[in-house]
Amino acid sequence: MNRGGGHQGENPHQGQELVTAGTDLEDAEAAIVLVHGRGATARSIVQMGSELHREGVALLAPQAARRTWYPNSFLEPVEKNEPGRTSGLQAIEDAIDEANEAGIPTERLVVLGFSQGACLSSEYVARNPQRYGGLVAFSGGLIGQEIDPDDYLDVEGDLENTPAFLGCSDSDPHIPEERVHETADVLADLNADVTKRLYEGMGHGVNEDELEFASEMVANLLSA
Repeated sequence: MNRGGGHQGENPHQGQELVTAGTDLEDAEAAIVLVHGRGATARSIVQMGSELHREGVALLAPQAARRTWYPNSFLEPVEKNEPGRTSGLQAIEDAIDEANEAGIPTERLVVLGFSQGACLSSEYVARNPQRYGGLVAFSGGLIGQEIDPDDYLDVEGDLENTPAFLGCSDSDPHIPEERVHETADVLADLNADVTKRLYEGMGHGVNEDELEFASEMVANLLSA
């Protein structure tokens, strides 16, 4: 399913294409929301998602306007990445709503992102704590110049032991190792079951170990 159109201004990513693949939503028991990186496309991250796909799992990937969720580094002050950041978070929520409306509960849904998409995915889950099927952040972390854990702990609810995987290089040119640790700490404080893996000299990418972990997380959606 593709949805065309678009809104600029305050909501640049609303009305953009939502790419779906895998098992049809109406027949699916579980879902993965896939959030692409800077300069990439929903279709490209659906290809990654197809490596994790199992029968019964729908894939949903929102598309960023002009292929970029927000203009600057995720380490810049939050206001420098608006309105893209907020609109990107809404795009994730819209995709989750699509799955929920098809009868897939949030606890059977994994939010997965790479790079910019991993930053948005982490931010979304941390700011909307409930039980998810999982969070997978490949090379990303929470958004902002500095991370104040209290900003995330002021909301009601927690992540109810949601499995969360953070994978990154120990020398990623875009993602400081410290931000991965800070993100893991916030998620743990929100009662996520966090797995954090730093890979020596990997660079900015995704490796087989990460994909295997995510694949197992997806398999667990169907066995729950």
